[in-house]
Amino acid sequence: MKDTHKLRGLRQRLVNYLQSRGIDDSRILDAFMDIPRHYFMSQDFAEWAYRNEAFPIAAGQTISHPYTVAFQTDLLQVKPSDKILEIGTGSGYQAAVISSMGAKLYTIERQAELYHNTNKLLIKLGYDRIRTLFGDGYQGAPRFAPFDKIIVTCGASFIPKALPYQLKIGGRMIIPVGEGDDKMMTVIIRESETEFSSEKKGIFKFVPFLEGTNADQQSMSKRPIKRVSL
Repeated sequence: MKDTHKLRGLRQRLVNYLQSRGIDDSRILDAFMDIPRHYFMSQDFAEWAYRNEAFPIAAGQTISHPYTVAFQTDLLQVKPSDKILEIGTGSGYQAAVISSMGAKLYTIERQAELYHNTNKLLIKLGYDRIRTLFGDGYQGAPRFAPFDKIIVTCGASFIPKALPYQLKIGGRMIIPVGEGDDKMMTVIIRESETEFSSEKKGIFKFVPFLEGTNADQQSMSKRPIKRVSL
């Protein structure tokens, strides 16, 4: 993988675009400048990597629009001391952005092909503060809970009950949720052991948040999923 002067110039143009859209956290902008997005997608499209567009990756998934990645990261309010859970590793780009801000990140992927490929890529790029997990994002990662923050990078039709309860008191979760293709970006705060608050932050498009893993498709319909009411 190569990073050229031309590609760095395109990254700077992308950073300028994100600033024009209201992203003003210098740590996020620095991450977008420092991390070559083209490393996380087909090298045939390297020069396209710095457009504000989603692109296909393996297993029928996509790498999200740069603005969507930046917007979710901004809502997450990452602190260097945070322990964060990401649902939907995908290409690994969102994970790399969060990790570069100093957080300890656990990230779950349901697609075996993506899990193996992205895990190898993150190790190759030196992201040693990212722990990749293969599993069902609907169940979260109770073994490593509680988390300061949770970010869901796929579109849910409802909020799985397991996820908010894996937050610390005062913790926040960012999840796009709603029926149909358009999902409402939602911030959920755990106020107490049993109470949560939520705030809506605009409409975005995502690949669907699916139950189970691609290794257990036949058993998924037998596993009840609980919803959380906010």
